Amino acid sequence: MADSGKKRDGSANGAEKKASPTTKPPSSSTSGFSKNVPLLVFVLLLGLLYRQLQPPAPKICGTPGGPPVTGPRLQLKDGRHLAYHEYGVPKDQAKHKIIFVHGFDSCRYDALQVSPELAEELGVYMVSFDRPGYGESDPHPGRTEDSIAFDIEGLADGLQLGPKFYLIGYSMGGEIMWSCLKNIPHRLAGVSILGPVGNYWWSGYPSNVSTEAWYVQLPQDQWAVRVAHHAPWLAYWWNTQKLFPASSVISFNPAILSREDLTVIPKFAYRTYAGQVRQQGEHESLHRDMLVGFGKWGWSPLEMENPFPAGEAAVHLWHGAEDLIVPVQLSRHIAQRLPWVRYHELPTAGHLFPITEGMPDLIVKSMLLTDE
Repeated sequence: MADSGKKRDGSANGAEKKASPTTKPPSSSTSGFSKNVPLLVFVLLLGLLYRQLQPPAPKICGTPGGPPVTGPRLQLKDGRHLAYHEYGVPKDQAKHKIIFVHGFDSCRYDALQVSPELAEELGVYMVSFDRPGYGESDPHPGRTEDSIAFDIEGLADGLQLGPKFYLIGYSMGGEIMWSCLKNIPHRLAGVSILGPVGNYWWSGYPSNVSTEAWYVQLPQDQWAVRVAHHAPWLAYWWNTQKLFPASSVISFNPAILSREDLTVIPKFAYRTYAGQVRQQGEHESLHRDMLVGFGKWGWSPLEMENPFPAGEAAVHLWHGAEDLIVPVQLSRHIAQRLPWVRYHELPTAGHLFPITEGMPDLIVKSMLLTDE
């Protein structure tokens, strides 16, 4: 009996052991997924970041979903179109033909407003055009510091301006004049450079000059320029994010206007066409301008030789001493470094001096009438 009790106890214990749940090791698939979760999260965040950094495709004029073409355009050899605007005397009656190159965040209608009287007196025909990505001109994602000069030459040939023509460039368009002097000097009858943007990394600037000019900028503009030069892949995000101030020029910050600029800024009220400037997208207009203008150039204007050694044309450089957008220190040093440049410094002017009363006529007369 005792033995049978022990057996019953033993069988009962055995039954209890069988009934107790057994702990199974985790399956290899579950363990592998758990280990991959951090990697998957990282890849997902990386993908989201990449999307934030990528600019949207431009809305090209004349294409489905893009803005309409409202004015004359000329097709270049590579198939791109340049929109242009003609004014002054008729081209076939002109003694002097001038191409005007607009500045940052502008378009073909932001041209130098020469008086009709002077245009008639001197026989001046002028044409301005939308630079690539602005207004109604096709974007040029492959644009370089040199390519715009050949766009200008293509415009002149397409409009049959003849073997030589004059150039006037303002602000970012002023910087482009150096490219034209380097690449197409044989086509130029004369050049006027107005308040030109300067690249702080051009070789030839003494450190004290570039440093003094650098700190004329607002801190947010120092960073915007720094990003354009060192991290161009970040330019779109940097200038469109809302976490901190980006370019003060893009955001129309009045702190960058001099006293004289503030007196002429009401003239911008006439810009009923302002909506056209960025209509194809900010990246291929504003940001591309910054990437090229402040990017890594393969040459420096400060090291240029006189493109007109026989005096066949003159180069005029104008700058306002109170310019808070483009520091005058850079132009001053260029004028000292390049003796063939005729320098005009305006002691009380800011960046907007080309639209002040009488200045357009003075600039054109100085270029065309070399004795003045």
